[in-house]
Amino acid sequence: MKAALPKHVGFIPDGNRRWAQDKGFPREQGYAFGVEPGIRLFEHCRDMGIPEISIYGFTRDNTKRPAAQKAAFAEACVQFAQELTRRGAALLVLGDENSRVFPTDLRTYRERRGTGMKVNLLVNYGWDWDIDGLRHGKLRSSDVSRIDLVVRWGGGRRLSGFLPIQSVYADFFVVDEYWPDFQMAQFEAALRWFRAQDRTLGG
Repeated sequence: MKAALPKHVGFIPDGNRRWAQDKGFPREQGYAFGVEPGIRLFEHCRDMGIPEISIYGFTRDNTKRPAAQKAAFAEACVQFAQELTRRGAALLVLGDENSRVFPTDLRTYRERRGTGMKVNLLVNYGWDWDIDGLRHGKLRSSDVSRIDLVVRWGGGRRLSGFLPIQSVYADFFVVDEYWPDFQMAQFEAALRWFRAQDRTLGG
């Protein structure tokens, strides 16, 4: 059975630091260049009628990086979240807020806000933190639906802990270009590839 439009797409926007380094910038400057592509991608998904998307901001493991990089990707996440809400997204920020690296400005979005297309932004997220919620009765990402398609920029061939429960049957498409060099044609290629898959989900 051929798949139609995915109901939920996950995005791993990788390659920001490598992009900045190739351009001769300090590595931390790459994150700011990832905000505008994310807004364009959100608007395109919304206009297509995709009900839900999830986007990796940064992980708890990422917070081991130098202070300048931590400040830069946290600032980019805040800017991105604010732009999303201005455009009517139903935003949920998912991650460990009991940490000094979790941006204070995003705490209000630890419960979903808005009534538009669902957007889940992973900020200081950890797969183990998520699953540990089962000790208290449910996944911490319990409000996030199963993912149909994961698209990763930057050439990596791994999930890197991205919503492992929801991604268990997701198809995985890799874009070799770095995230700040995003072109809509890359996402369109991912959708064409997705439609060609035989999604039996194990049946």
